[in-house]
Amino acid sequence: MSVYQNNSCKKTALDVGNDASTLQMIPSTQLMLPKEETTAIDPDCSSNGSGDELERGNWTGRFDFLLSLLGYSVGLGNVWRFPYLCYKNGGGAFLIPFVVMLLIAGLPLMFMELALGQFASLSPIVLFGKFSPILTGLGYGMVIVSTVVCLYYNMIIGWSVFYLFASFTKELPWERCNSGWATKDCYSFLEANECKEEGGIYYQTTCHNATAADPWENLTELAGNATRKLPAEEYFQNFVLGISSGIEEIGELRWQLVLALLMAWLIVFLCLSRGVQTSGKVVYFTALFPYAVLVILFARGVTLPGAKDGILWYIIPDFSRLGDAQVWQDAAVQIFFALSPAWGGLITLASYNKFHNNCYKDALIVSLSNVLTSIFAGFVIFSVVGFLALELDKPIDKVVSQGAGLAFIIYPEVVTRLPLPPLWAVLFFLMLITLGLDSQFALLETVTTAILDTWPHLRERKTWVVFFCCVTGFIGGLIFCTQGGMYVLQLVDTYAASWCVILMALTECIFVAWVYGADRFLRDIETMIGPMPASWHFVWSCFWKVGSPVALSFVLVFSWLQYAPATYGADYVYPWWANVIGWVLALAPILAIPALAINQFWLPSIQQEKTFIEKLKKLVQPSKDWCQANRRGTYKLQDRKLSTVIRFDNSDTSLEALAFQSPA
Repeated sequence: MSVYQNNSCKKTALDVGNDASTLQMIPSTQLMLPKEETTAIDPDCSSNGSGDELERGNWTGRFDFLLSLLGYSVGLGNVWRFPYLCYKNGGGAFLIPFVVMLLIAGLPLMFMELALGQFASLSPIVLFGKFSPILTGLGYGMVIVSTVVCLYYNMIIGWSVFYLFASFTKELPWERCNSGWATKDCYSFLEANECKEEGGIYYQTTCHNATAADPWENLTELAGNATRKLPAEEYFQNFVLGISSGIEEIGELRWQLVLALLMAWLIVFLCLSRGVQTSGKVVYFTALFPYAVLVILFARGVTLPGAKDGILWYIIPDFSRLGDAQVWQDAAVQIFFALSPAWGGLITLASYNKFHNNCYKDALIVSLSNVLTSIFAGFVIFSVVGFLALELDKPIDKVVSQGAGLAFIIYPEVVTRLPLPPLWAVLFFLMLITLGLDSQFALLETVTTAILDTWPHLRERKTWVVFFCCVTGFIGGLIFCTQGGMYVLQLVDTYAASWCVILMALTECIFVAWVYGADRFLRDIETMIGPMPASWHFVWSCFWKVGSPVALSFVLVFSWLQYAPATYGADYVYPWWANVIGWVLALAPILAIPALAINQFWLPSIQQEKTFIEKLKKLVQPSKDWCQANRRGTYKLQDRKLSTVIRFDNSDTSLEALAFQSPA
């Protein structure tokens, strides 16, 4: 039995069985079903009444989405950026603001974006244009950020590809100080141990015969006080990057890196060529494999001499650092790198969900997994940092001087201490590739989905769209393959996804919570995941209205007040013109918001309004084809013997208006 409600006559069409001849019109108020036979109301608004979900596609299974989301959130930042921020901000003291910022900003924003994407089944550009037309530029800003980030993010994957192929040797190339790239400060533990066994003294990459005449007379003392640099660090800087003296000296393309970058983009294309149907299966390996390798590295790291000191330095908080606003800013920024709100990826991934997927549970699972993964990766890192501090005879906070290469210095040094180093190196860099690919999939999917949702006729040629984006990304990433490419990458990383992302998240939060209405949005979410208690409404409403905006505003203002020109390592300061380029990158996604907002006022449909206030009011409200404004749903009421389905298309009808009472 199916029931259809007619808007114009306020009647309900009752279809008994599948025989259309039995269709008859009755007043909707006369439709009554036994209360005890009504067990569920199941609204389906995922298509916006357009049937687009058949064209866009959906995840083939719930775990496809959950693992894709986990892979997007748990990426290179967990094993590269988070440990370095702990390293920079006093170890364990950083964990407290990190968790606090997760609870008041990261998790609420993640839940908000997952719900938005799932509710509308649209990419950010189209979604915000329907959600609040004046906010159209926000979607474009998110796509711009994802576009810029995916350019340099794939270069990091390219480095991992380079190391992966370099690891297929009997002896890892960074175990010894090779004269082709090593400086006199290079100190190989393998060579030093071999020299010691022969009774010699290892100094400036050379084993000196201790029994021969000593031209310096104090060679032992010189060797003990000499500056020591890890072979892994010099291999990365001098051989892999061939790094120049600064961004002023871009230098030539390094063909090895070009090939590695090409390989990285080829992998991305093959995995995304058919959309979420293929990437959703790939993540079963790419999202889970890194955990196995991290556990193995942790088991080895904690057995190294000095590991205890490194771990204690990591977990014992220096509470005096909590008074440093910079620590809180770094924690908030890391949350944005970890959970990636306001990048567009969360909305894009959720847009392929079935309408009734429990995105609330997904947000809780992934955010908790992300934090635990970051903390666990810190244990792996600092167990090795403690060991290296002992070996290099340095304080723990002086072992590594820069962050972008941390994963390519500390971790490679770890595998040289394992039995069969090439085997573990292959596993480790394969782990880095899988960690990076998950995030890269979501970044590029954000761009391609925006293109396909904007021009739906291209969906039939999605493979070519992905191919075009990958080719463009490869060409755009060639700048990072130059000798000065590392400086460019660090500059883009500093500006492209920093305060501009926080400002976009703040704008999004204010519009959802205060303009559209937090309570209204929470009711929308209930149509997807089912009714929730009043306490649930209160908590999330407080987060979105007060907690998250206050936290984001603090971080945003402080980041502006504490602005300093970009630097690389301990010594290099970028020239003024490089910082200007950085500011342009940061402002590009932000300027899209007011630019497109102004453009909306000149649309013919808006020009019909007489006053500015009337135009503004129309622009901040959801458009007519927003899901809530033009609901086309299916409500299922399960009978003990048969299934009763109600279908209606009525913008004035709410769930509360559909009251079913017993005939008694």
